[in-house]
Amino acid sequence: MIFQFMEQKGHNHRQKKPDMSSKQPADEMIILIPARMAASRLPNKPMAEIAGRPLIEHVWAGAMSADIAPVWVATDHADIYHHITSLGGRAVMTRADHPSGSDRIHEAIEAIDPKGRYQKLINLQGDLPTITSEAINALARLLNTNNCDLATLVAPASAEEVARSQVVKAVMSWDDDNHQCGRAHYFSRQAVPHNAETYWHHIGLYGWQRAALARFVTLPPSPLELSEKLEQLRALEAGMLIQASAIDEAPGGVDTEEDLNAVRALFA
Repeated sequence: MIFQFMEQKGHNHRQKKPDMSSKQPADEMIILIPARMAASRLPNKPMAEIAGRPLIEHVWAGAMSADIAPVWVATDHADIYHHITSLGGRAVMTRADHPSGSDRIHEAIEAIDPKGRYQKLINLQGDLPTITSEAINALARLLNTNNCDLATLVAPASAEEVARSQVVKAVMSWDDDNHQCGRAHYFSRQAVPHNAETYWHHIGLYGWQRAALARFVTLPPSPLELSEKLEQLRALEAGMLIQASAIDEAPGGVDTEEDLNAVRALFA
């Protein structure tokens, strides 16, 4: 496999070194956005137009706005690669046959950083065009201040979201009343736990310890993962600790044509 890298020079939106004066050390954290073209429910999703720009550009811009770490897009398609680099962003080509975004970012980080400078990795799914810098910073704080293998985010789920199988629910126990840190016990497409006072909408944003990711990608898909079609269950079944922090509202993800139209309406 020949890896391709590019940093454009002289572009108004070129990626700059983050200002880390009051944030995480620059040599520890990196943001990786996996993006593949062959989504079964919405083909060519990363390049779908939203307010005159491809979906993946909105996600990349959201990650850049957090201004806490270098941002790379890990993709299997030249159109995505060339679009991001034309903006002055960083991109790396990866294999097309990865079963998950976690596998894709693992290939990417090993190519980008073979010497292991970055030990904390934020995996920002490439279908979250409304992601905010506040959400990314909340995840970075959780990953930096807690001894977990994997960090993630949740938000209170509406009744409509609870009923939708596309919205993943997290079963949480909390360490504090402000829901800044808690342990994730399970994830499901069903309404769990039964009769909960609050249901938690899981957000597709992960913070990995690099060693945990390296272990994760060596594991075969687990029974619960195959049942729910949720890769984070592989980590739980392997005994990994997943912690979460709550934010007020989940960013709008795009899985279907209906989702895409809803997000377009937000940007209209």
